[in-house]
Amino acid sequence: MEKSEIQQLERDVEELLRISRRSREENMLLRSQQAAWLIERGQLIEKTDLARNRIEKMMARLKEMDDEL
Repeated sequence: MEKSEIQQLERDVEELLRISRRSREENMLLRSQQAAWLIERGQLIEKTDLARNRIEKMMARLKEMDDEL
């Protein structure tokens, strides 16, 4: 193998290592974002359920008031 071929292989390996590190960092960031979004999703579902329950109770009270008239 010629010296230039070896040098090219070394450059290629270095580039692959950079790409691998960058991908690993991006993957960690994406996993962190996913975890945060899952927490936010759970909070939004809880808020939606609370709002739905409050609205259903208000509607039931309004119906009761309407029935009394």
